[in-house]
Amino acid sequence: MTIDNELFNGNGNGGRGGAHQRGRPSPGALLRARLHEGAAVSVGGVYDGLSTLVAERFGFGALWASGLGIAAAHGVPDASILTMTEVRDAVRVIARTSALPVIADCDTGFGEVRNLRRAVRDFEHAGAAGICIEDKLFPKRNSFLPGQQLADPHEFAGRVAAAKSSQDGEDFVIVARLESFIAGAGLDDALRRAALYAEAGADALVVHSKSTTADEVLAFAEVWRGGGRPVPLIAIPTTYHATTLHELEAGGFSMVIYANQAVRAAVQAMEAALTDLVEQGTSAPIEERLAPVRRIFELTGEAGVDRHDAEHEAMVERLRRAEDAESRIRASAQPAGRPAS
Repeated sequence: MTIDNELFNGNGNGGRGGAHQRGRPSPGALLRARLHEGAAVSVGGVYDGLSTLVAERFGFGALWASGLGIAAAHGVPDASILTMTEVRDAVRVIARTSALPVIADCDTGFGEVRNLRRAVRDFEHAGAAGICIEDKLFPKRNSFLPGQQLADPHEFAGRVAAAKSSQDGEDFVIVARLESFIAGAGLDDALRRAALYAEAGADALVVHSKSTTADEVLAFAEVWRGGGRPVPLIAIPTTYHATTLHELEAGGFSMVIYANQAVRAAVQAMEAALTDLVEQGTSAPIEERLAPVRRIFELTGEAGVDRHDAEHEAMVERLRRAEDAESRIRASAQPAGRPAS
């Protein structure tokens, strides 16, 4: 029986991201375009498939696979506890779930430079558009905790160069994260490090700060842009949250990452709902604050499963009918009294 290939042209992949599809820009190319499109791009912090499905509906230009969020989702501290493969697998889920380009938060690079080289290849093949590495010593401490230790700037510049030389495609993005303000080393240290990292090949720079105002990062951007530096800047306004996207754009930033707002919102919402549930002994008082179950079905594409199952069943029935029709044609073509072969 000859089978029409059109019967098998459905896409069985439920995800929308993942590996680069023929004819579409690579994730890295999409991220590079966002970095250089002029207006500042808002980036949503996510940590698993569900947070990705929620975040991609709000107009973000890219996604940040949050190290804090991924660690918290695994129930461990954000302190280089997770292995590279654990973080990579989480990023693979995020990249597979959304067509938006994903920047993977890779902390200090998972160890020595040899580990970083492997991480670059693994995260690129997992569907990430790029990775971000920070210039602190391994094992890292979350930037909002005391006791920060900066890496040697020349050693870190060498790590940036090693990361660039390890990527397979030219589009993959290496972001270097400056922790000078976090460690209290000041503007001059940040500018010196930024120049070294840019020279080593960094495609973008995160200027990180734990100040309650944007003064530090805006001062950096003013000097950086004044020097004609082409490498784009990225801000993470976790602590200077009153500063708007437009103010950071005006100050010279190409991207603004809202790195941990989603995981923090999720924790607070769960704690509030579960507190009321336990105290009341029923979920009745909180039901109006909860997403209906059908909303989870909508987010995860439950209807698509039923549709694909129905398409499969229809295809099987068409194949059966086609085979029956061919059998009848062969039977009718045989001379009378001669069995069909």
